Amino acid sequence: MLPVGLNSGERYTVKTTELAQLTTFALSLAEAAAKEILPHFRQNAPIDIKAGDVWDPVTEGDRAGERAIRHLIEKHYPDHGIIGEEYGTREGRTGLTWILDPVDGTRSFVIGLPTWATLIALYDDGKPVLGVMSQPFTGDVFVGNREGSSLIHRGTRQDIRVGARRGLADSMAGTTSPHLYKAESAAAFERLRSTMKSVRYGLDSYSFCLLAAGHLDIAMDPVLQIYDIAALIPIMEGAGAVVSSWTGNDPRTGGNVIAASSQALLDEALAVMQQA
Repeated sequence: MLPVGLNSGERYTVKTTELAQLTTFALSLAEAAAKEILPHFRQNAPIDIKAGDVWDPVTEGDRAGERAIRHLIEKHYPDHGIIGEEYGTREGRTGLTWILDPVDGTRSFVIGLPTWATLIALYDDGKPVLGVMSQPFTGDVFVGNREGSSLIHRGTRQDIRVGARRGLADSMAGTTSPHLYKAESAAAFERLRSTMKSVRYGLDSYSFCLLAAGHLDIAMDPVLQIYDIAALIPIMEGAGAVVSSWTGNDPRTGGNVIAASSQALLDEALAVMQQA
């Protein structure tokens, strides 16, 4: 099974020089969003609840962050499409589409926990080509494209890479909450959890970035939307990770997603989960 996305031999219309320019632009989008979002963090700001079966909060920080990002995209790249969690879809004319989650992990945001992040991705005809995960309170910015992945921490940039290859029994994983796993997915998760050395919770998108940086071996979450995972795929794959749905399919539009530091570890994890 080949890893999907950046490492699967697909062809892109974005050239290397354009990719560098667009990646720099994506980092500037994250900075603009941070200026709008941070004033609302740990301020006990009002919370609105989105319609649905689960508690899904949204704040003015979410909305202000996405407005700032969309304004700059519309100003500098008016022909590009946009898919945003808060303000929906705007069709583009170039095949390039920005995918935005201004505050991924709003449940953490509203209780003052700094595991939320701004996620910004660029898709080229449906294929992920670059991603940024920005946590401005801690000063962490993870960025990745087909040239590789980096962590920028308060101005200092270093390349990141997945850790040494481990078997499943020696691996450490991260996810957001065991309570997000329901019915069959709960059984699959529990079977996998029981075979690993350690599973840490409450990480939101950080788990996928910590995998890319070599601190975790597996990262996973169920029922993700496209804007929850789009930015994280280039970061992980640029660092050498492999990303999949739980059934071994393409995760780039969301769903139940799992990523691992090697293909062998991913295959081992999927085999265990599919026995549940």
